[in-house]
Amino acid sequence: MKVKFWGTRGSLPTPGKETVRYGGNTPCVEVRLHKNNLVVFDAGTGIRGLGDELMATGESIKAFLAISHPHWDHIHGFPFFKPLYISGNEFTIIGAQTRNLRLRQMISDQMNKVYFPIQLNELKAKIRFHPVREETIPIFEATLSSIYVNHPAFALGYRLNVGGKSLVYISDNEPFDREVARSVKNVDKNIVEKYLAVKGDPNQRIFDFARGADILIHDTTYTPEEYVNHVGWGHSHYLFSLKIADEAGVKRLVLFHHEQSHNDDKVDEILSKCLGEIRNRNYRFECLAAAEGMELEW
Repeated sequence: MKVKFWGTRGSLPTPGKETVRYGGNTPCVEVRLHKNNLVVFDAGTGIRGLGDELMATGESIKAFLAISHPHWDHIHGFPFFKPLYISGNEFTIIGAQTRNLRLRQMISDQMNKVYFPIQLNELKAKIRFHPVREETIPIFEATLSSIYVNHPAFALGYRLNVGGKSLVYISDNEPFDREVARSVKNVDKNIVEKYLAVKGDPNQRIFDFARGADILIHDTTYTPEEYVNHVGWGHSHYLFSLKIADEAGVKRLVLFHHEQSHNDDKVDEILSKCLGEIRNRNYRFECLAAAEGMELEW
């Protein structure tokens, strides 16, 4: 399995000299399976660069695109993904939906002619939509599992398993606290009920989902100090990301969804603090911060 990061930033693209090393594009992660089959997680602005690279090969493309949720930073690169405009290419889009918002609709709405000159039904590639809940489905030679995470409205985390290897992608997720859940009503009530039903720590759902993963890509938007003023916004601080990696026994943690106001030096500082916590707590996993263009293979 090979992974390449095309977008690592959260909430808003942040181009400029202060974000050159870690990147300013919003979430998009490319995964290549053993037979070079393509799976893409999220369609933030980073997917434009991926599309350009795919176009340069001149080959037809058949791929799966797993969308975590329809917030702008995770879908607003979709209309700029050039392979969608080429006949013969095939894409299966995976994601959650509700009674009020269908998977197809969450993609097509942002391409409404009021906002964008080309509509979804004008794209030339063959596009299928595959709504999922918490389940496991086959994709190519792999399986893809999904879990509802703690984020406003609804959002999914994904686990990709193939050939004894595993990757967990959880881009947007907040530590679940029972008291906060009762006072902040911004997460789908059915998801809240799933977490409240857990005996003990409700975050055990996430620990179990990530159990033994080779790579855990997890939302690390805030420092613990910043998180205090952002409770209920649907994002994690680095101590929680470290806790998940430890409780789940993962091999490698990748800090992801960098806060839009964090420059490269701030991400360096957060990574340094994480490495210090790992040493002090005798954690047994590797930790690194996601950067555009970074590639991992295992």
